[in-house]
Amino acid sequence: MVAEEVLSGGNMTSVVRVGDTVRRASGPWTPAVHALLGHLRRWGFDRAPEALGIDEQGREIISLLPGSVATYPLPEHVLTDRTLVAVAELSREYHDATADFVPPTGASWQWPAHDPVEVLCHNDFAPYNLMFDGDRVSGVIDFDTASPGPRVWDLAYTAYRFVPLTDPANPDVPYPGIAEQRRRLELFVESYGVGITPGDVVAATIRRLQELVDFIVTQARNGDAAQQKVLDRGDTLIYERDIVYLKANPIG
Repeated sequence: MVAEEVLSGGNMTSVVRVGDTVRRASGPWTPAVHALLGHLRRWGFDRAPEALGIDEQGREIISLLPGSVATYPLPEHVLTDRTLVAVAELSREYHDATADFVPPTGASWQWPAHDPVEVLCHNDFAPYNLMFDGDRVSGVIDFDTASPGPRVWDLAYTAYRFVPLTDPANPDVPYPGIAEQRRRLELFVESYGVGITPGDVVAATIRRLQELVDFIVTQARNGDAAQQKVLDRGDTLIYERDIVYLKANPIG
């Protein structure tokens, strides 16, 4: 028997290390996600885990990436300009690698698809799902919520977390001020490229946060214990306040 080590993170499901692999609960979306991970490897994108199958307990098996994720409260290096640029560039590289991905017949995704379909959105490209080797961004994990959609949909949540596009009262990150939010958002979209504007990202962020609020509330009402915990913690109130802030302030 190889010992199992519980890993940090895993807010929605238990995540354990077994040797040089990671084991996580699988779901109806797992075959499509593993097909995506296989495509990324064939494309040459090696900063995502490799899918290695399903274990005897029905858990997915993926390779262990080097480094560690960033958790809240965030270390100072996570909110530097250098990291912001690196995150934008990694997101662009990931999106480009998925642009020609053809999902398997009957693919099931945990998160809804959005039009226009340009790439496979990660949908949670955030500090807690990015690997850091010291202060350097080294990889991305947790593709369970991936689904087809436009590039800007993915960039919206990433900008929300890394710029950050938050109200002064948001408890997760220091408030940088509107001018600094505007400067960092411009740096983010310029580093990503393809003609997406700061205004595009802000508009998508508002929609993305509202969808997240609706998802949490609906799932909690349907008996999802993990989402009930998120609701009880007050996360939806934070997101709703940030939505009001973004609507009221000319950041993008």
